[in-house]
Amino acid sequence: MRTTTSRQVEPAVVETKDRPGLARRQVHAVAGCYFVASFAALGLPPYLTEILPELGDRAARWAGLLYIVPTIFGAIGAPLWGRLADRFGRKRLLLRAQLGLALAFLLAGWADSMGTFVAALVLQGILGGTFAASNGYLGAALEGNALSRALTLMQGSARAALVFAPIVVGSLTPWLSPHRQYALLAVLPLTAAVMLAALPEPPRAPAAAAKQAEAVAETDAVQTPETVAGAAAEPAGRVPVASLRALYALEFAFVFSTVISFPYLISLIKERIPGTGPMVSGVLFALPHMCYLVAAMAVHTVFRTRPRLGIGIGFGCIALGLAGHGLADSLTGFVVVRLVLGAGLTLGLVCLSVLAADCAKGRAPGGLFGSIEFFSKAGAVAAGVAAAAGNDWFGPAAPVLTGTAIALATVLATAAPVLLSRLPRTRRSPRCLR
Repeated sequence: MRTTTSRQVEPAVVETKDRPGLARRQVHAVAGCYFVASFAALGLPPYLTEILPELGDRAARWAGLLYIVPTIFGAIGAPLWGRLADRFGRKRLLLRAQLGLALAFLLAGWADSMGTFVAALVLQGILGGTFAASNGYLGAALEGNALSRALTLMQGSARAALVFAPIVVGSLTPWLSPHRQYALLAVLPLTAAVMLAALPEPPRAPAAAAKQAEAVAETDAVQTPETVAGAAAEPAGRVPVASLRALYALEFAFVFSTVISFPYLISLIKERIPGTGPMVSGVLFALPHMCYLVAAMAVHTVFRTRPRLGIGIGFGCIALGLAGHGLADSLTGFVVVRLVLGAGLTLGLVCLSVLAADCAKGRAPGGLFGSIEFFSKAGAVAAGVAAAAGNDWFGPAAPVLTGTAIALATVLATAAPVLLSRLPRTRRSPRCLR
């Protein structure tokens, strides 16, 4: 019989040895492939108001709904594709995602009716999922600090595409309409698939790892708020920084509180600073993502052993930055609040990557990252609906105030278990017998 000894450990610094699965250049190749493949997915939706009139919707009334159609169906399909990747191979499913994206882009680019175009967006959501597939591939080959750095790099690819893709699409517009650019940009995921075909298939998890995954899943089902906060010690073995439920909740709240400011930011800037040109508005929109590109790896170095602290500070910065959007009335003011929001965005994304890497230990990575993608996309959809409703009822400042409230609530929910665990506990003394 095997015996275990109980010991006190700090959850944030528990880390297993990294698996020698991928070289640095191979990790960079995966991130680069995601960057080029996501150009159309991130660069073309802002131009839906120009695409839809060509398909019969002259007023582009359906632009808001169609903006989130790929997100909705991507959320539905992500967990399923993740489980299939664990069963049939992560490389195969990553290639499937890239080829599915190319097929959807080709259909969207050649669509000549609203119905065909909507079908293409649905297929983009169902057949795509390149971000979750890429993370699942990396999670099968890396572990610990190497995995969290790779996930941080993947988020950098997403931020870079979000900054540069709309600029490239806008630059091509005088020669080719955004509608037809879908077909042109389908070449990018096809190119990514060719590059990924040269990468190795990550090794399958051994039977012992599968048993450990089952044990971890059972542990997650009975965790208490103290274990979720990581304040209580556990027996020898893997001590997770956060439970899966806590990770999913943080992912949803983070995406909701950041994405809710996206749709109507330009309208808010124009309302507060009349005469602002599109280039200035675009730079203000991109500032938080530029912060991530500049500071992400440095933040990872500082907070990789204390992700809960980084999460708390990150949500605090998000709340402060979003609240500042409601008060800013000058270009300088908007630059400051966008930079504060960028600090929160960077801290949140990096520390969520650290938590995800910690939760990946002993679990099937495809299913894990597929589920994370589900909650991320669910947060984006909820943010889009809340932003539209708030803008209709109270104006363009309402979405940022809603995001402020959610960020503040998350700060309190994150800090409360830690603070409660540090309160002095007194024992009741037995009553004296008289």
